[in-house]
Amino acid sequence: MTFQLPYYTYLEQHRSKQSALYHAIRDGITSGMLPSRTRLASSRTLAAQYGLSRGTVNLVYEMLAAEGYLSSEPGRGTFVLYEAAAHRRERGSVDGRVYPLSDWARRLEKLNGWRHEVAGQSDSAKKGDGEGERQGGENGEEEDRAIRFDLATLDLQQFPAQEWHRFLYAEARGYVQRATAAMGHPVLGDAALRGAIAAYLRRARGIDADPRQIAVVGGSLQAIALLAQLLLGDQSRAVIESPGYSGALRAFRAAGADCIEARVDGEGIVPEDWPAQLLLVTPNRQFPTGAVLPMRRRRELLQWAVTQGALIIEDDYDSEFRYRGKALDPLKTLDREGRVIYIGSFSKTLLPGTRIGYAVLPDPLIEPFARAKALYEPQPSNLLEQRALAAWMLSGQYERHLRRMIRVYSRSFRQLGELLTERLSEAIAFVEGDAGLSLFGWWRLSAALYMQFRDECARQRVYWSEAVINQEGEQRYGIMLHFPHLSSEQLRAGVERMEQVWLRLQSYSP
Repeated sequence: MTFQLPYYTYLEQHRSKQSALYHAIRDGITSGMLPSRTRLASSRTLAAQYGLSRGTVNLVYEMLAAEGYLSSEPGRGTFVLYEAAAHRRERGSVDGRVYPLSDWARRLEKLNGWRHEVAGQSDSAKKGDGEGERQGGENGEEEDRAIRFDLATLDLQQFPAQEWHRFLYAEARGYVQRATAAMGHPVLGDAALRGAIAAYLRRARGIDADPRQIAVVGGSLQAIALLAQLLLGDQSRAVIESPGYSGALRAFRAAGADCIEARVDGEGIVPEDWPAQLLLVTPNRQFPTGAVLPMRRRRELLQWAVTQGALIIEDDYDSEFRYRGKALDPLKTLDREGRVIYIGSFSKTLLPGTRIGYAVLPDPLIEPFARAKALYEPQPSNLLEQRALAAWMLSGQYERHLRRMIRVYSRSFRQLGELLTERLSEAIAFVEGDAGLSLFGWWRLSAALYMQFRDECARQRVYWSEAVINQEGEQRYGIMLHFPHLSSEQLRAGVERMEQVWLRLQSYSP
């Protein structure tokens, strides 16, 4: 099984790749992030994941086995042998001054009639965070002809509907009998799902989260909106990327905050000494450009948060879809001061309309967040789907579904990138990427010519999502193309229509 280790972080601290890998695995074992009897990836898989030789990986495994951390079982694989101490390592201890809550949050704290039930006491063991908005309306033959790069949805033909339904039916069969038990269920979500998410994050992202820190929400935007109400208010300031996620911008402004729009370049957000209390950032795949934040900037953001006494919301919205290259460590894995709130969503891997996301909260925010969520949802919503998802994840079949989707989408990712580079590179500067469910490019020419191009493409029934920023007094336009729901033929047809429009515009130009 493949785990995301903080290898690149250790590589900065150790002189050799071998030493970095050794300490990353050993510390993961001793901290409990890699529990006893965890099966590690094969040497071939781990070597490919981090650009190492198989000999280096095998040598590290042998060293850890000789020290009693690992056990190699012929024909089965390599397993963690070491039993970590019962207590978890201490996270950054903080007091109330580090997490200044808004007036709204303090008023909510004084209200009676609500009590947070601690997980474990229960009986249960775009951006988009959803579908894109449709630009215009077609039906009949026109709808069939439309190429909708603006819809952020998955390929329904690739979704294992029968498998998902089996888990739903299994939970539904006993749901009526358990309905009474559901009353008083932890407001932060089903305990089994919170545990499954924590285990998944340890494996896939290297995040050492305790299930009690996991809050299940109705999509990542709900988590952002609740955090905005808790942490922001009148005369507060928040930082958001520009271009960035408009849903977060609306949530921050609705909470009363002044928003500082931070500049984004080819490496993601450009760190500055912002006078703010909160930052929302998409470091692993900047939304919408797809830029990956380098390690030095990640450390600068963490240092800014410590110096400013601020918090960072890390929105990891679709980086699980990686087709090439190597993922850098999330900000959350680098955080030693309890400054990062990590949020994610299952919206890209479940059926449309199944709204399940999650937030990994620092300890001091667990109770305030639970109070806020209970105000809107006294009982957890989508409980049947939550339990079915937990069973699906714990069975291992969810990650198999994810790997299958990555294989399918990688073909579309490569095809669309090649078509755009070949046919439209004179008009659009596309951003090179290794992951995600969309491609992004900046319009190279004038705003007036872009308007003509966009409007004529719409008449040809080709639509996309748009980003607009002000740069030196002029508007700059970005084009975002979502591809998972489109067939190979549709991808080609869409780009060809865009190319034909561009060629006609060129012929009209003096």
